[in-house]
Amino acid sequence: MTAGQVALVATLALPALGAAAVALVPARADRAGRVLGTVFAALALVASLLIYRPDGGWFGYAPANRASAVRPWHELDLTWVPGLELRFHLGVDGISYPLVVLTTLLTLLCCAYTVGRSPGARPGRTLVALLLVIEVGVLGTFLALDLVLFFLFFEVVLLPMYAVIAGWGGDDPRAEAGAHRAAARKFVLYTLFGSVLMLVGVFTVVAAAGTADIVALTGGAGLSRPVQLAAFALLAIAFAVKSPLWPLHTWLPDAHTQAPTVGSVMLAGVLLKMGTYGLIRVAVGVAPEGARWAAPVLGVLAVAAIIVGALVCLAQTELKRLIAYSSVGHMGFVLLGVATLTATGLQAALIGNIAHGVITGLLFFLAGAIKDRFHTGALDDLGGLRERMPALSGLLGYAAIASLGLPGLAGFWGEAFAVVAALRRGGPLWTTLAVIAAVGGALTAAYFLRLLRRVTHGPASPVVAGAGGAPIAGVELAAWAPLVVLALAVGLVPTLVLGLAQGPVGALVEAVR
Repeated sequence: MTAGQVALVATLALPALGAAAVALVPARADRAGRVLGTVFAALALVASLLIYRPDGGWFGYAPANRASAVRPWHELDLTWVPGLELRFHLGVDGISYPLVVLTTLLTLLCCAYTVGRSPGARPGRTLVALLLVIEVGVLGTFLALDLVLFFLFFEVVLLPMYAVIAGWGGDDPRAEAGAHRAAARKFVLYTLFGSVLMLVGVFTVVAAAGTADIVALTGGAGLSRPVQLAAFALLAIAFAVKSPLWPLHTWLPDAHTQAPTVGSVMLAGVLLKMGTYGLIRVAVGVAPEGARWAAPVLGVLAVAAIIVGALVCLAQTELKRLIAYSSVGHMGFVLLGVATLTATGLQAALIGNIAHGVITGLLFFLAGAIKDRFHTGALDDLGGLRERMPALSGLLGYAAIASLGLPGLAGFWGEAFAVVAALRRGGPLWTTLAVIAAVGGALTAAYFLRLLRRVTHGPASPVVAGAGGAPIAGVELAAWAPLVVLALAVGLVPTLVLGLAQGPVGALVEAVR
């Protein structure tokens, strides 16, 4: 095996081994189990960094197959189930690599966070083991180059995330008893609905093409137009549930509100990216004729998500719920970029994904810190936070203005490029969608500024004034600092993401043209 293949396997294997090792730690050594899981998460991050291929060969062409065929940086293709012709086919490129690193980073930060802050009465080592299993599923989804393998990894995250929400959620004293379990069930039911559609879509593609190889299928090779239309419709709806994209988003606010802090960070930071990544890599890549056919509908739904998400956020009175609904709008910009089927639009979607994972992950960390100290997420109860905890208030302001798309911070590029891509697409429809999306960007600024006015400004509310307001702990700073730095770094140097993706995005656009 080459060094790249070793790093590829290690990135996926280390969290799996870590989950197994942590599960074997006895109950009396709970903190040691959390530390052990954090060590494995750190090793997985190191392995993911070693995958990077800096020689400029982000994607190569394979003329022996067809002019538009593309190959990954590193690839591992092994026979898995010979009788069914299933292969254990992994690979990474400039589209998936930033998401792989984001996943390993956020998992490490979440595991480290549990070491310094007890997750509650239930065993912390079990929570860390579940986070590592979730990491395996997410990484496998980003690395899989076989449709069947992609589907299996996609489903790995379902039960662990259910357990995280149902087992460690429900820390809001104002919520109804059992609300966290109800939110977990809703998450499972919606995801299972999407899973059924994905399974049918994968079966449709494999049965028609005679192969499950995503690289070989890129560009719709071997698939007739009717098959591509049917497959794209099935896969797009399935990925829309996971993203989630409007109007299939209603499980998200409940899950975020009831999940523990690390659960919300993982859910927003990496799980939502599985859907949008699948839309780009699988739905658009494998069924380009279906993507071109559905592009206007996707564009309309994307803009609807931007506007509806912003209007709902303007009416929210709970901190985590507002941040959760903001994800609907942000995913709308990602979908708008994908719907244009242009290099600029796909780049907007990719950098929008990374920016959302970094910034919204930070927002949920901060929201968790606020709820830990004041035992409420109600905006009416949190007024004047800067009078009591100016550092925490300043970090919340930084994350909010990053999320609203201020130039110079990571959130700007995805929104701006999505609007530009729609304008460049031309025609009355796309121009109108671009204008409405720009209005939605202004509404995004409005609801985040409203959030800051309600939470950080004004005189301290009785709840804030009367609470202890514990200072920011070292473990919290350690978890937040990388995200603060990345939000600025990606904002100032977007080529950290766009440079990696330029080659493969161009190849993908060429393949689906």
